[in-house]
Amino acid sequence: MVQLHVKRGDETQFLFNTTAVDRICSEIPELADHGVSLPPSMQGLTDDQIMELKLKDEWEERCIPSGVAEFKKDELGRRNGHAPNEKMKEVLRKTVEEAKALISKKQVEANVCFTTDLVKEALDQLRGAVMIVYPMGLPPHDPIRMEFENQEDLTGTQASLLVSPEEEAQLWWASKELQRGKKLQDYVGKNEKTKIFVKIQKRCQGAPASEPLVSEEEQKKMMLHYYKRQEELKKLEETDNDSYLQSDWSDRQALKRQFQGLTNIKWGPR
Repeated sequence: MVQLHVKRGDETQFLFNTTAVDRICSEIPELADHGVSLPPSMQGLTDDQIMELKLKDEWEERCIPSGVAEFKKDELGRRNGHAPNEKMKEVLRKTVEEAKALISKKQVEANVCFTTDLVKEALDQLRGAVMIVYPMGLPPHDPIRMEFENQEDLTGTQASLLVSPEEEAQLWWASKELQRGKKLQDYVGKNEKTKIFVKIQKRCQGAPASEPLVSEEEQKKMMLHYYKRQEELKKLEETDNDSYLQSDWSDRQALKRQFQGLTNIKWGPR
């Protein structure tokens, strides 16, 4: 099996899209703290503005958390403030940590291959936790529900920058685009034990920068070795600079004593 180590820029990524999991994991803490999302027409408005416009959240009484809800106002005005109790919050938080661990980039360091089954497992865990805390479900406009149903439109948002739509995504290796419809063996041969580093780019971005000859970790080790070597050479140089003081040629009186026949004179009893 040929292994693909996928990067976006210089950062390690995965072969399969984990944007949905990341997005849900970023929204669930907000759900735990401030309850379900308000309808789009009410988001960002003050209480006075909502009363003045006579707006009403039709989902407020339907989508309530298990147990006794705790009110915590959302200062951003995105959620209704009816948050789950501490026990239910812990269910959501723990599940988010477990899902993040499944899709963590540290899996690459552990040489764990990333699969769609792994993504599905993470999504199933998150979906199950939300159902436990909100047995009646979430409103259709809540971003968590929209991600579960693959209906959220991220156009114009910061989150959209992390998404590479399938039709726009390109894989590059060795400064070559891996063309759709071709097999990996057309590029890397038939060696089944091959591991290659590929980069994912949007089609409009062109070819990515080439992979460095040495990794960042190897570069740090080389710099440390170079620094230690320089220190050793510096100490040797200082030692050599002092050693000449013990040499005969460095004695200013040695030539005078030689002419006077006073060299190799030893004192003491014979």
